[in-house]
Amino acid sequence: MNFKKEISKAIKDSLASLGVPAVNFSLETPKLSSFGDYATNAALLAGKKLNQPPLHVAQKIKEELSLLSSLSFIEEIKVAPPGFINFYLKPNFLLKVSKEIISSRERLVSKTGEGKTVIIDYSSPNIAKPFGVGHLRSTIIGQALYNLYAFLGYKVIGDNHLGDWGTQFGVLIRQVKSKSPEKIEDLTIEDLEKLYVEFHREAEKNPRLKEEAREWFKRLEEGDREAREIWQKIVDLSMKEFSRVYKMLGVSFDVSLGESFYQDKMAAVITDVQEKGLLCESRGAKVIFIPGKETPAMLVKSDGATTYLLRDLATIKYRQGRWRPDLIIYEVGVDQTFYFQQLFSVASLLGYCSPEALVHVAHGMILGLEGKFSTRSGKTIHLEAVLEEAIKKARKLTAEAGVAKKLSPKEQEKVARAVGIGAVKYNDLKQNPRTDIIFNWEKMLTLEGNSGPYLQYTAARCFSVLEKSRRRSFENLPKIQLNQEELAIVRLSCHWDEVISEAAQKFSPNLVADFLYQLAQNYNHFYNQHQILQEEREKESLRLGLTALTTKILEEGLGILGLEVLRKM
Repeated sequence: MNFKKEISKAIKDSLASLGVPAVNFSLETPKLSSFGDYATNAALLAGKKLNQPPLHVAQKIKEELSLLSSLSFIEEIKVAPPGFINFYLKPNFLLKVSKEIISSRERLVSKTGEGKTVIIDYSSPNIAKPFGVGHLRSTIIGQALYNLYAFLGYKVIGDNHLGDWGTQFGVLIRQVKSKSPEKIEDLTIEDLEKLYVEFHREAEKNPRLKEEAREWFKRLEEGDREAREIWQKIVDLSMKEFSRVYKMLGVSFDVSLGESFYQDKMAAVITDVQEKGLLCESRGAKVIFIPGKETPAMLVKSDGATTYLLRDLATIKYRQGRWRPDLIIYEVGVDQTFYFQQLFSVASLLGYCSPEALVHVAHGMILGLEGKFSTRSGKTIHLEAVLEEAIKKARKLTAEAGVAKKLSPKEQEKVARAVGIGAVKYNDLKQNPRTDIIFNWEKMLTLEGNSGPYLQYTAARCFSVLEKSRRRSFENLPKIQLNQEELAIVRLSCHWDEVISEAAQKFSPNLVADFLYQLAQNYNHFYNQHQILQEEREKESLRLGLTALTTKILEEGLGILGLEVLRKM
């Protein structure tokens, strides 16, 4: 049951009955349980509207709420200075929801996305460049959003929109032709990267090289056989590299349609632009002037080469025709914010979709591993190398902590890989996508504090307790008096539905991570304070039930974040 939704509706109804104009109040979960399960500032805002003391308004709202039968799950409503209203849920209702969570055989939360389709555009690395750390955030945040929306019942299409077209391929074809006497099949992706970096170093002294590169890309666009053959071999070589890294990360896609896929679909966009009377020329280029924006959106360059924008418009049109999505999410760096503003504005002008149907989830940079990463300057930090280092450090962590000493060498290696890669992913996902993140090995790889290994270890601890009990059913949550630690687990768990829905609404997997960390803290505190097994019968049933409750939510939550759940650790 979504208590937050029911309480919010009740507050709105109460405000309306008191004649209060609509106010944009908040309903939050207090950090301290002494302030209740929920608290609202509705009276503070309503007091300003009515020009009355907030405490007086809060008391009126409380009286109205007390009359509503829809809030039968509320044990007590309190008013607190300067005008907050706090809600306390009945323990029996909390136990009822907890039991439903444990007994659920599928997803735990309401299927709010049923009948809706969302496309998530994420990762999108450039062909012919090793998978760098710079693409890590888009890849794992995008996959977490995919998991989140699928969890809520949406039909989700994950699209890896590969950068396999553009003038950079003119550069590579030119370099392969002039600098690489061996067969292209014998080149590695590192060789291609070196060729690309070398070109830009030489082009600074000889600008004519850029003209040669543009000519090769033009030949590629026109279907020149030699150019296409070299390009296809570069693509095949790159995809082999990417597949290995995606497998390490546990990331997958429903489709991988690169920019080249839309080559024969761009003309239709130009036709649409012309029919709308939006096509203009500016210094030989074909552009669209966007109302309210100084910079026009360029579709075709003055030399006839197409732009990313035109290909992305063709992409939106294709996606609308094939999948008819309710929402398209682009998980791309914050430095592309202006570009996506242009893209969404033009797509709206063309009638492809409403502005609300297009969302740019803009992630910040990764700091602590050399600032911003640039292939052009030859300073790319390869993601695979970072993941291997994480596994190596996880191996050392588990050995020193002795947590995997009873496992076989094969199992120990599995734990090291799951913990190492999970640590890298969780370090990112626990933070708001929009902020820059710090890559700190010590904070990432620890069995204490807000880290991936800490959550994985907590889950393994829960599994161990349940296995030792030898019971098969843990749904019996007797209606007995709960102590403070037990109540903390139950109270928090009942917010699971709300947290998942809010995380999807705000495109913020970090809300899931925050919740799991709080739950793990609550469970470990409970575990350290109380004996679970060999208690009197009812108490043991309750505590095993709380362990099963924690296990179920950790399993689901870690699954959304893309961390492997370990039964032994």
